[in-house]
Amino acid sequence: MSGFTGRREDPRLLKGEGRYTADWNFPGQLYGAFLRSDRAHARIARIDTATARAMPGVAAVYTGEDLKHYKTPPPQVKYPGRGGVHLKVPERPTLARERVCYVGQEVALVVASSPAAAQDAVEAIEVEYHELPVVVDGAQALAEGAPVLHESVPGNLAFDYVYGDEAAAAEAIAKAAHVTRLTLDSTRVSGNPMEPKACVAVHDAASDSYDVYASSQGMSMMLPNFAAITGTPIERIRLHAKDVGGGFGIRSQAYPEYCALMHAAKVLGRPVKWVGSRFETIVSDHHGRAAELGGELAMDRDGRFIGLRLDWICNSGAYLSQAGPLINTLNPSTHAINVYRIPALYGRHRLALTNTTPITAYRGAGRPNVSYLVERLVDEAAREMGIDRLEIRRRNFIPKEAFPYKTPVGSTYDSGDPAGYMDDALEHSDWTGFAQRKKESQRRGKLRGIGCAVFVEPSGGSAAPQEQAAIKFGESGNPSLYVLAGPSGQGHETVFPELVALEFGIDADSIEFRASDPAGPKLIGGGTVGSRSVMAHGSALVATARAAVKKGLELAAKELEVAPSDVEFANGRYSVKGTDLSISFQQVARRHTSQLDSLETIPGPMSFPGGAHVAEVEIDPDTGVIDIVNYVAVDDCGRVINHVLLEGQTFGGIVQGIGQVLMEHCVYDETGQLLTGSFMDYAMPRPEILTGAKLYEHCVPSPTNLLGAKGAGEAGTTGSIPTLANAVIDALRPLGIHHLDFPYSPARIWQAITHAGS
Repeated sequence: MSGFTGRREDPRLLKGEGRYTADWNFPGQLYGAFLRSDRAHARIARIDTATARAMPGVAAVYTGEDLKHYKTPPPQVKYPGRGGVHLKVPERPTLARERVCYVGQEVALVVASSPAAAQDAVEAIEVEYHELPVVVDGAQALAEGAPVLHESVPGNLAFDYVYGDEAAAAEAIAKAAHVTRLTLDSTRVSGNPMEPKACVAVHDAASDSYDVYASSQGMSMMLPNFAAITGTPIERIRLHAKDVGGGFGIRSQAYPEYCALMHAAKVLGRPVKWVGSRFETIVSDHHGRAAELGGELAMDRDGRFIGLRLDWICNSGAYLSQAGPLINTLNPSTHAINVYRIPALYGRHRLALTNTTPITAYRGAGRPNVSYLVERLVDEAAREMGIDRLEIRRRNFIPKEAFPYKTPVGSTYDSGDPAGYMDDALEHSDWTGFAQRKKESQRRGKLRGIGCAVFVEPSGGSAAPQEQAAIKFGESGNPSLYVLAGPSGQGHETVFPELVALEFGIDADSIEFRASDPAGPKLIGGGTVGSRSVMAHGSALVATARAAVKKGLELAAKELEVAPSDVEFANGRYSVKGTDLSISFQQVARRHTSQLDSLETIPGPMSFPGGAHVAEVEIDPDTGVIDIVNYVAVDDCGRVINHVLLEGQTFGGIVQGIGQVLMEHCVYDETGQLLTGSFMDYAMPRPEILTGAKLYEHCVPSPTNLLGAKGAGEAGTTGSIPTLANAVIDALRPLGIHHLDFPYSPARIWQAITHAGS
């Protein structure tokens, strides 16, 4: 869309004028620090807090017994699984009671006059543990005789979810000319937002209400958590999140620390602030991925896909997060066939409890697991059947004219063009010139590979059935926009005023954007998850702006002293038809202010963005180091609203996917100790990991929302993981290496090459 430029929030943030959670301070505030379990599974025989309570500056020490009246929030997943059995949700105490179930679990809260005093007192608390058996692997947790974490969840199986037609998939596999089978490890990763987990809780005794300051991806998701856990009516909790330093899915629910701070603030009658360390972020922020992905792809003699059977074991950690069960069951089922016509589909996803940090949505929220498994299966099927990997895709793509396309599980891809995505990606990456580039690498003693992945993913949908937006006009006549978004770097402060400015024909700089404002109108809807914000919040704002313009028509008619039927609106002005008499929208707004206030509701939209990516890598066989020498992304996010923001979202998503493929990995030993609790051990991608990536658009507008937009925030991750995996395996194939699990670290690559040559 023309007229859209950069991000208007950037000058404020770059000058240090942002306000993150740690920047909030209040008169008389105290400081919290948490004692965390250093055992993965143990009974708490005794907690001695006497020494800590007596230390200078200590106001209080709280343990699980003090918060035993707090509850476990109900799950998002309401649908049944296999045999009609519903999700089993173990009780999750705010502070551990009787036993601990993972390293990093919150055991006690110390509140003191300074952060240092609180931390000193934490170290003075004595806990006597009685060790219990530990299980950290999902498949092992489901095995007979495995240690059981919770009596309420027999065999550690929290959920057994199935979809599709089991008999049809079995028949397709039985009659297939060839079946390709793969089992992949989608490794556990940490979200690691720039801003560590932090919270300030303030209690007002007169109204028995709370102001909670914490990072959030939208208050409509977190507030119900607070209410369910603490028993406080939702209208008496106000959540504030002015600036958020990264979300990625892990900032969408109320963490135990926040609720413990609320209790302390109420009991002590003073604000209580806690800012977590990087270690606390890695060990206790909910993790992502952690799934064993099994797949069987059945083909006829011509390499056409006739059946797909999937078997996932999802390591859910010691307790269930709000989003974890959803993103590992329903989300992947809606696009399990990816971009291919596969008539028979059956999937079984088992959610296992282990002595590890809980799993939640992390950029892509289950969708990268689908694209990773299916696109690796397709590449392997091509190799095993002796068919070119591009040709086998072309034979099986859902054609553009078949959209909207209904999948075997009943979900509907609204629009798309898989063959067109791939053709564009091949052209922009100079796929045909790869052979010559590979020869040049070989002359230098390097291995070179190229990989392609084509994908589709759901966006929006389950987050909220309806979305509301409000626009209010103050005394100045300038509009303020209200939605339930939870921005954390996407550029909402830029794009949403721009959208409304186009509708009103005014300068976007005159528009104020207020996301999840606790002082704003009461709205229904969802937050910033599932790549939904432009589709949902943007469309709702456009609908609301049009309602305001319609209200202004009658007001303008009165100003112009004509009938409303004689007035038309265009380019920011109300004009009397056939004359030069007119009045601007801004003039009407300044004269009539609140009469233009509007609130509109739209159905929660869902769409299926897609794309095709190509990666080219060069590997040094002497060191195992991988260089990404070329990367091309072609994405379909429907109608593009702001190209600058889109490129930022796409590039960021690609880099996070690369991080999982090449380096990121939360590693537990057999005793449940986290071995990667700092940036000394947990590797993160740096800017130089990907230079010169080329981003292109192949957009097919969505018919599901006013803007024609599709999700964009997670497509980079969904596309980059299988693309880079296919490229690396392609480079290693001449050595007889056809499979390797993440991360593709130099050590792992070198070891694979060494073993292949021995």
